[in-house]
Parts: sequence; structure tokens; C-alpha cells
Amino acid sequence: MSISNQKVVTMDFKVSDTNGQVLDSSEGAEPLVYLHGANNIIPGLESALEGKSAGDFVKVEVVAAEAYGEYHDQMVQEVPMAAFEGVDKVEPGMAFHAESPDGHPIQIIVTGVEGDMVTVDGNHPLAGKDLVFEVTVKDVRDATADELEHGHVHGPGCSH
Repeated sequence: MSISNQKVVTMDFKVSDTNGQVLDSSEGAEPLVYLHGANNIIPGLESALEGKSAGDFVKVEVVAAEAYGEYHDQMVQEVPMAAFEGVDKVEPGMAFHAESPDGHPIQIIVTGVEGDMVTVDGNHPLAGKDLVFEVTVKDVRDATADELEHGHVHGPGCSH
């Protein structure tokens, strides 16, 4: 069976930056399992896996626009410390959930604290980076009706 929309894909992966620094890997962990065609993984990798089958190995460089998007300077803002009410100490590296100007939830990272102002970055940590994926497809199966309805794979720990 080959990978196409509405298939559940199980894969081992390693992702590196273009300098070869490993950023994430399934080595020593469970393989990644996702529903193909449901926007569960980045678009460039999903496209590269289309038509592959169990046992196939894929190595692909995914440009930033097809990965986590381009880096946008306007996603970096200074906000008053008062916006972090209830947090004892705000420090660089801390992550918070916020709402984007268009109302969508986003994660922001504190990149600086100066006096009563906090600099936050709403870009994904990998925004603006081209990535190299090495993937071994372990299994491909049809998605269940529930998985299709919910738009993701059901497995251990799923609350549906």
C-alpha cells in the first residue's frame, strides 16, 4: 500500500538543519504516526512521502516556506510585564500561549526582559530554516472512520 490521503503512516525520522545538526529524531523512541493529507506534518515532508510504501527510505531537503514558514520580524514584539500577571519570574526561553491578531492560538517565546518590558517572539523556533529529513516508512494502512472524522491518528493516550 502506498502513501496517499486518508492513509495512516508510521515512520522513523531524523531532522537536521542544513549544517547537519540533528534537531529531532525518533531514534530510541516510538516511531511517528500521522494521518496523511490532514495537515498533521509539514507540507514539504508530506509531499515528499506521497506514493512511498513501507520499507522506503526518503531523504529530502524542505525549504523554510514548506516547513515551518519564513521568519517574520513583525512576530517579535515588546509587551509590558503586566501581561504576564501571575507569573513569578519571566525569563528568556520561557514559552507561553497567546492569541495572534487574527484570533488563532500561538506559542510565544520570551527572548528578552528589560525593566518592565518583555520581548516575545511568535515565530516557530524553526521558522526561516531549511530542514533535511531522513525518513524510513515503517507501515502504511487505511485510516479508520473515527480517525478520518477527528483528523488525526488514534492510539495509546488518545482521549476520543
